[in-house]
Amino acid sequence: MQEVKSELLSGAYGEARLQEPMAPHTTWKIGGPADLLLIPQAKSQLVEAVKLLHQHQVPWTAIGRGSNMLVTDKGIRGVVIKLGDALETVHIDGETITAGGAYSFIKLSVIAGKEGLTGLEFAGGIPGTVGGAVYMNAGAHGSDVSRILQRAEVLLPTGELATLRNEDFKYAYRHSLLQSKPAIVTEAQFKLRHGDRKEIAAAMAAYKDRRLRTQPLQLACAGSVFRNPDGHHAAKLIEEAGLKGLSVGGAEVSRLHANFIVNTGQASAHDVLTLIDQVKATIQSRFGVNLVPEVLVVGER
Repeated sequence: MQEVKSELLSGAYGEARLQEPMAPHTTWKIGGPADLLLIPQAKSQLVEAVKLLHQHQVPWTAIGRGSNMLVTDKGIRGVVIKLGDALETVHIDGETITAGGAYSFIKLSVIAGKEGLTGLEFAGGIPGTVGGAVYMNAGAHGSDVSRILQRAEVLLPTGELATLRNEDFKYAYRHSLLQSKPAIVTEAQFKLRHGDRKEIAAAMAAYKDRRLRTQPLQLACAGSVFRNPDGHHAAKLIEEAGLKGLSVGGAEVSRLHANFIVNTGQASAHDVLTLIDQVKATIQSRFGVNLVPEVLVVGER
């Protein structure tokens, strides 16, 4: 690892920082240090970095905007690769929109709407990257990535680039192939449809208004914590169990939206994980329903 650190710190693969706290790089504002944080400035640097890490068998973790993720208090061993400017590209060709893996999913939906393209309106409230959305099969308002993705370019752990079609991702609810066979989404292509700009804008405005009224966006959070169980809504179950406002340390079940856990100021990952376990146990006891977290827990336990 020391040899790899020296190589990465040379600047040839982008900006590198030792023992970088991860809290500033996540929307929950929680997380211990990464052994080394690497921010490639070009796609070629990203590819060469992954090849180097593969050659030396150094573990790595890729992040985008740090949403839908909880980094443990001990932090992340190995190298954390943060995707930034190198993968923030966008191109529109007719009804097809292609975006880099680090491009904001919300921003992409706005651009599509301004171009009169419909199909991405649901993404207007998903605070992550295109790559993260493809990885999680992100969705809202009755739609998700699986309905519009045509293909994506991914960087394999070996450092090779490959193209996967929609069916290759084996999409299911908040699930894709990448959750069992990790790879970095470098670019994704979506097939949309021409629509009425006014109708698209109205739908997005309605979604935004609902989001502002129902989600605790003024506090550090990571989006919905639990997946919706079959036949149920996680938020409704948690609210009916009287768990709004339940807290552990600095972590609290949002009083505005029961499926959000907010950082009220000094929450630790341990606080959040303890609160998740308490909520799960209560819902299992009260309703016989097993809540499954959709947030990714990353780092040393």
